[in-house]
Amino acid sequence: MGIIKLKNIRTFSYHGCMIEEGKIGSDYTVDLKIKTNLQQSAQTDHLLDTVDYVHLNKIVTEEMAIRSHLLEHVAKRINIRVLAEIATVEKTTVWVSKINPPIGGDVESVTIKMTEIRK
Repeated sequence: MGIIKLKNIRTFSYHGCMIEEGKIGSDYTVDLKIKTNLQQSAQTDHLLDTVDYVHLNKIVTEEMAIRSHLLEHVAKRINIRVLAEIATVEKTTVWVSKINPPIGGDVESVTIKMTEIRK
């Protein structure tokens, strides 16, 4: 088994419970880690034998573009979609961070982490 991780995918999205968050938007970062078998691609050096991180990035950016009230909701959608679209992925973990959240304090970011395992 092996790990592929995409770090610090930056998006401007419209998540949040407040009406203003849906209109103004905010900066977000996403980290995605997947567990898959990398042995064949290590031998063959062929893109078709691994998980294409361009595909992973596309999933993240498309799901981040769909408004959610909660970060948990968008994180779950990302994890489920990775498992649905890429049969060789055994486990996926996503971290979604809202930069400068509107919580009445000097907070750099709020992050949630969720994991899904293929059943």
